[in-house]
Amino acid sequence: IVFLLTVSCGTKKIVVKDSEPVLSLIPIPAEIIYDRAVVSYFELTNTAEIFVEPENEEIKNVAEQLAEKLRTSTGCALKVSSSNGRTEKGNIYLKLINDNSSGDEGYKLSVTKDFVTLEASKPAGLFYGVQTLRQLFPNEIESGIIKKIPWRIRTISIKDFSRYKWRGAMLDVARHFFKVDDVKKYIDLLAFYKINKLHLHLSDDQGWRIEIKSWQNLTKIGGSTAVNGDPGGYYTQEDYKEIVKYAREKFITIIPEIDLPGHTNAALASYPELNCSGIAPKIYTGIEVGFSSLCIEKEITYKFIDNVIKELAAITPGEYIHIGGDEAKSTNEKDYIKFIERVEKIVKSHGKRMIGWEEISKANISSSSVSQFWDSPQHAIAAAKRGMKLILSPSTKIYLDMKYNESTPLGLFWAGYTDVKKSYSWDPETEIPGVINNNILGIEAPLWSETLKTIKDIEYMAFPRLAGAAEIAWSQKRLRQWENYRERLIIHSKRFDALGVNYYSSPEIK
Repeated sequence: IVFLLTVSCGTKKIVVKDSEPVLSLIPIPAEIIYDRAVVSYFELTNTAEIFVEPENEEIKNVAEQLAEKLRTSTGCALKVSSSNGRTEKGNIYLKLINDNSSGDEGYKLSVTKDFVTLEASKPAGLFYGVQTLRQLFPNEIESGIIKKIPWRIRTISIKDFSRYKWRGAMLDVARHFFKVDDVKKYIDLLAFYKINKLHLHLSDDQGWRIEIKSWQNLTKIGGSTAVNGDPGGYYTQEDYKEIVKYAREKFITIIPEIDLPGHTNAALASYPELNCSGIAPKIYTGIEVGFSSLCIEKEITYKFIDNVIKELAAITPGEYIHIGGDEAKSTNEKDYIKFIERVEKIVKSHGKRMIGWEEISKANISSSSVSQFWDSPQHAIAAAKRGMKLILSPSTKIYLDMKYNESTPLGLFWAGYTDVKKSYSWDPETEIPGVINNNILGIEAPLWSETLKTIKDIEYMAFPRLAGAAEIAWSQKRLRQWENYRERLIIHSKRFDALGVNYYSSPEIK
């Protein structure tokens, strides 16, 4: 982090050690410049406005999201309009500029006593800059209640850009179903930490959660229950479109997953013809894995998959469909390889690229498909050798459903206990010997829901670990250091409180 210090012979730029946290920003920006000797502020007043340049719907949407956040906490009217090239004191300016030096997601934020200026080459950069700006305001900005306090920001200059283009989180809505509003709340939290992908695990042994109009029993039967016999549920295609639209407004792409050929008991229970025996098994409410498989030899299996992918692709604007592929213990390897190769062709035929869990690297598939590492370095290395890009989700580091410690009331521990330090103290470049940074698309933090029933359960297992995963994915490697992060997180936990997040209050951050 770079700071400007005022000294007797003038102002000069120095580099301060990363171990000295100055702000509680998460993820930490690439460069922060300010004058430590002179403390001054920009103060938001009742006359403040937000100006955009140029005026288009996407930029206005970003500005309106900032305005609404400030209106509900400050009581200021904060009209959003075009600047028409003007710069007047007391206002906030969002500008698109013809400078792509910080990439499509980068931004420059300048706070002076007179005004706040946020510049980026793309709307995504403005959006991520707004998330940083929110964190510079008092924590009360997140309360949604008007507070009569000084609404001011320290004068500062920030230049920031992303490390990885894939900064993901996964939510398992199959083991337990979460309603649209719960998913939206999770999206809000992801966006705040500059996460840009939400992978929805839509099917598993315990539940099928997305309407497929050509196979309606999938939701009628397969979506009827959950782990422990808890209530089931599913998203209509209109529900799913609503989630996709909401996420897009916050620059998050939805990645839908239909897990194949294993983890399919909900589908098999819905349609007897998908079983080799022709007999449908009972619906399943336990948490064991590896016992189910589609019938690889039956042609109806591929008609089913084609129909499902076709309907899902039609309502998914993003370029990827995730086909699972993990823990297919009831499918022999020869059949598994043949199956994955055929499914890749089906996904491509509907204009999408295939993502699968790491096991798909056993098949002879193209380098356009993406492998998601979770357990075996050998699978990751095999994928890299094929020229495939990798998403890193090491289960021992960022599986968010792993217990923090033995006394954690939720979660599992098959991959070990994962405290806040452990989940932060790893780096994608060095996680898998033989896999270099050029092979890595980014990282993703999965949250499986065997033990989770409510949004509060989701928050408890995700936070604060998800904030650390976001920093690993966004921030530059040279800036990341546990003690620095821990000190920032201690301060930042007050913002969790203001956001109303039911986070785990770890002794590591007290």
